[in-house]
Parts: sequence; structure tokens; C-alpha cells
Amino acid sequence: MARYGPPPLWDRPPGFGTLVHIILEQQVSLASAKAAYDRLLAATEPLTPQAFLRLSDGELLAIGFSRQKARYGRALAAAILEGGLDLEALETVDDDLVQTALEAVPGIGRWTSTIYLLMVLGRPDVWPTGDIALRTAVGQAKGLSARPDPMTLMKLGEVWRPWRSVAARVFWHDYLARRRRTAGAVEEDGDTSL
Repeated sequence: MARYGPPPLWDRPPGFGTLVHIILEQQVSLASAKAAYDRLLAATEPLTPQAFLRLSDGELLAIGFSRQKARYGRALAAAILEGGLDLEALETVDDDLVQTALEAVPGIGRWTSTIYLLMVLGRPDVWPTGDIALRTAVGQAKGLSARPDPMTLMKLGEVWRPWRSVAARVFWHDYLARRRRTAGAVEEDGDTSL
């Protein structure tokens, strides 16, 4: 905080579009995910489950979706349209129920559901142990010889309970600021999903 100031909130609006954006961010750079998302918005304005499902596989590939992520986006759109996933209802249930509901959709795992909890629903005590950037930042801050694995990160995060979401934002801010300072660029290797 003293070195880089307070972190951004990195909040996102709830809904289908944001979940698709988070899916695009799985295991890729922020820049490539944002470019694909921007192309998706241009192709579907407004982005709705119905508009997404009207896109062909070829169109999705041209936008920047892998075949796997196209399947995930289609599964999400179908779950919403068929009533299997009510995104508005997630705003009023506890964290575990949010994760259970989201993770019932193919392509949405623990990392995606955790990011949705933290950045969309604004839950205060979310600790995304599977996030490589967070693991890297905590390891650097703690002076560890290696990036902590998810179980070690879970244990390290206990000290910040019940405000682990705040700690995650501070660590991500540190991670990104260090990368800007040392590499002159943010997010080249897919380490984070801010």
C-alpha cells in the first residue's frame, strides 16, 4: 500500500456478459481475453444468451474463443435460458450456494466461481487459491522460495479472514505494479484475471 497506493476495486457488473468474460480469462492473458470480449460485444450488441447462441462455431473461433470455451459459453447461455441458472438469485444466497450453482455449469470451476464472488458480487471474504497471480504475489511478499500451492495459500490466507477479498486485491495490485515496473507491461503470460 505504501509503495503503490490502494488497489482498484476491479468490480464488474453481474450477469451473463461478465461470466463469459471471466471464462475467456481462464488461463490466458488479460489482454487477449479483453480483445476477444470486445470482439464478442461488437458481434452481438447487446450481449445476451440468445445472441451468443446465434453465433456459429466459426464466428466464435474468429472472435477468439477456443472450441472448449465456445462450448462453455454455449452451456452457460443454455443454463440461463432454460432456467437452470438464475444469476439474479445468486446475489442473495451465501457463497457456498453461489459456487454450487455456478459450478454446475460445464466450464465454470472453482476459479471462475470465486472470481465472480469477489469481483461481481463483492463478497468480503473470498480467497482465490487457484489464482496464479495471487499465489505469486503472496509468495513474493512472504519471501518464499517458491510460489505457494493452493493448500499453502489457503493456510496463509487465514490471517486476513474475514477480509480476504481485500487482501487479494492488495496482492494483485502489488503483482501488477511489480510487473509494470520490471517488464514494462501488464499480464503477458496469463497469470491473473483482474
